[in-house]
Parts: sequence; C-alpha cells; structure tokens
Amino acid sequence: MFRIEAKSNPRFSEAGFIILLIIATMSISIGILQATPHIPIVLVISILIAYGLIKKVPFRELESGMIAGASAGLGAVFIFFFIGILISSWIMGGTIPTLIYYGFLTVSPSFFFAIVFFICSIVGISVGSSLTTVATVGVAFMGIAGAMDISLAITAGAIVSGAFFGDKMSPLSDTTNLASGTVGVDLFEHIKNMGWTTIPAFIISFVLYAILSPSGADTSFETVELFKEGLLSTGLIHWYTLLPIAVLVIMTFYKAPALITLAVVSIVGVGLAYIQEPLALSSVFQILFEGYVAETGNTKVDALLTRGGMNSMLFTIALVLLALTMGGLLFTLGIIQSILGKVESLFKSAGAVITGAALTGIGVNTLIGEQYLSILLTGEAFKAQFAKVGLAPKNLSRVMEDAGTVVNPLVPWSVCGIFIASVLDIPTTTYLPFAFFCLLGPILTVGFGWSGKTLTKLEK
Repeated sequence: MFRIEAKSNPRFSEAGFIILLIIATMSISIGILQATPHIPIVLVISILIAYGLIKKVPFRELESGMIAGASAGLGAVFIFFFIGILISSWIMGGTIPTLIYYGFLTVSPSFFFAIVFFICSIVGISVGSSLTTVATVGVAFMGIAGAMDISLAITAGAIVSGAFFGDKMSPLSDTTNLASGTVGVDLFEHIKNMGWTTIPAFIISFVLYAILSPSGADTSFETVELFKEGLLSTGLIHWYTLLPIAVLVIMTFYKAPALITLAVVSIVGVGLAYIQEPLALSSVFQILFEGYVAETGNTKVDALLTRGGMNSMLFTIALVLLALTMGGLLFTLGIIQSILGKVESLFKSAGAVITGAALTGIGVNTLIGEQYLSILLTGEAFKAQFAKVGLAPKNLSRVMEDAGTVVNPLVPWSVCGIFIASVLDIPTTTYLPFAFFCLLGPILTVGFGWSGKTLTKLEK
C-alpha cells in the first residue's frame, strides 16, 4: 500500500485537519456512542470519498485506491480463516481443553499474571506468532482466569504483552524479519539491539504483573474444581493431544509458510478428534465452519469451548478489509504522504528523529491499523533521516518494532486489536491499560533516543 500513487497534493494543514477529523469520528463513535468499528470506518470512507471528489480526483482513481488498500490485507484474511479453523480443530481434537486443564494443575493465584506473561512470552518466542499465541494458550489462560474469578482485563493484558514480546524477539517472527529486512540489518543483530529496550520493558512488566496478582485468600477454588471436572467430562483430556503444538513449533522453526503450518496443525487436530471419537465428514466440515459446540452441562466450560470456526472470523475480516480500504484512500488522496513529508522536515537531532519515527509508527497503526504497514512506512520515511544524524540503521529497525509491532494490539480497529478482542472475547480498550509491555515499548525507545544511550553511531 505504501507505493500507492497520490492523486492529489494537499497542504500539511489540510491533511492534518482530515487526520484530526478521522480521529474525532472514530473516537466519538467507538468511545462515546459504543458503535461497532465497522460503521465509523464506513463513515470515514464516505468522508474521504467526498473530500476526493471535491479535490476533483476521479472516482475511478478513488476506487482503485480502495481496492489496492483492501488487497494489501488479503494475506491476513487467509490467515484469519485458517486460525478460525485451527481453534475449532484444536478444541475438537482436545488440544485447547488439555492446555486449559494442565494450566489448572500448574497455575496458582499467587503471581498468576506474572506466570501468564512469562509463559506467553516463551510460547511467542517458540512459534514466532503473537496471534497464534493469543489464540491458543491465551484462550486457555482466559478460561482459567474466569474460573478462578481473577480479573479478565489484567489477564488479557498479560497475554497480549507476553505474546508480543515473543513475536518481537523471535527470529521466526514475520514482523522481526520485516523490520530488519526493510532497513538492511542482520536479523540477529537487530534482535540483539532490541534487547536494550525490550529487556527493561519485560522486567518492569513482570514486576507489575507480580504486584497485581491476587493473593490465594482472595480467590475461590471451588469453581476451579468444578471447571476441572467439566473438562474431564469431555473425554478430550489426554497428553497426546498436545501433539499439534509440537508440530507447530517444528514447522515454524523450519520457516514453513504460515498458511501451510496452520493447515497442517489443523489437520492434526482433526485427526486426533477422529482417533478419540470417529466423526462423519459432514460433521467435521460443519464444526470447522460454524465452530465447536460444547455440551458438557457445565455452562462455564461450554462457554469456553464453544468457539472457533471460519464463521467466527467473518466479523474480524470485514473490519480488517474496511480499515485497509480507508488506508488506501488516505494514500490515494496524498494525506499520508503530506504528513510524512512534514515529519521528515521537522526532526533533525538524534532524539527528534527517533521521536518522529516512533510517532509515525504509532500514527500509521492508529490511522490504518496495520502493523506491517507501520514498519514499512516508518522505514521508508526515516532511512535517510537516521543517516543524516549519524545513526546506524539498526537504531531505526528497533524503533520500528518498539513503536510499530507492539502498538498494533492497542488500537481497537487494527488488525491485531480486532483479532485479539474477538478471540479473547474482551474489548481492546479493556485490556489496553494492562498491556504494560506494549505501552512501555514506545516510551523506552523515545527515552533512550533523547538520552543518547544504547544508540549505535553510523560507521564512517
């Protein structure tokens, strides 16, 4: 999308007014009127089309920009379809129920949030995918928290923080490879350099989650025991149902394409379900599309395990396509280019350039809702600026992740924000204050930028 040709050249003040109008429209509609994000985005798209026609941009050009923007998200759309299938297949095969059950055996309310954060971090690094981590162990931990009467908002914040720590620091992660590749930095050099901001953020987050964790005296375990009994009654709890996780780790280690990996582990999940209780092929297809429906008699267990399926992703996919369509219009109308051009001319010192890059990453995530785009745009816009102030490219790649990758799950209409809210069944704005790791990323990267510490100078 970042190569969409601008069909108009608005002044910075004009582009800034449009941006503020979009932010106000989205904020009022979602924050005050409690509207689902789809309608506000359609309203913004309508406003942009009207603006484009006033600027005498032919509708055919506007339409082409919308199509180009939406097409940029087709890869994510296919991933979402397969994740919907994965969730339903992992439930019917027993993988997710077993994860939840073993979680009940090992976790305690003491340091609960810190444990959730740590485990999600390890899983995230292992598989290199924040969304996969959230959709698997994240779902399990939400079930555990619900059964133990522990805050779902803080639990979701810990899940998101751990998942995105893992995604950010994993050599298997697509965003990590994209950030290093965009500015031409060695992958492992990039990961090593990110440690200066990522490790302090991890430690601070871990301590905060430990402090916020409830005491055993404040938590009822009667519900936990009933939950465990309900899970056992499904007949799905077996150690070998964790096989799909092992397959997932192996395939991601060998850098198999995400779609192929998700398809294979979903097939493994269906195979496990057939081994335990042979199902008619028509029933399997129905579950993969409509989702798994649990009938244990325990309402809490049924609510947790009744989920997944391609159909569950349609809400998410519609919103992603609308958000990217809006982004395509912003580029076609030259609004993004105008803002970026002004940003480039304003930041001259090392601290200012890093702040500008961070604000660009955050801004793109907020306006367009796409983390890959935030990485690509920030890299393209600030390569020359970092060189002018004598900073090595790996400083830029670090900022791109600190203020790009980890910010996306905090935006309600972003790709990650929409997906996480859908899978964990909790609004983005509810877990946002407790996603400490994601919130600390931009703060630390800007702070180190102004202090001059941990920055690598460009070799002469």
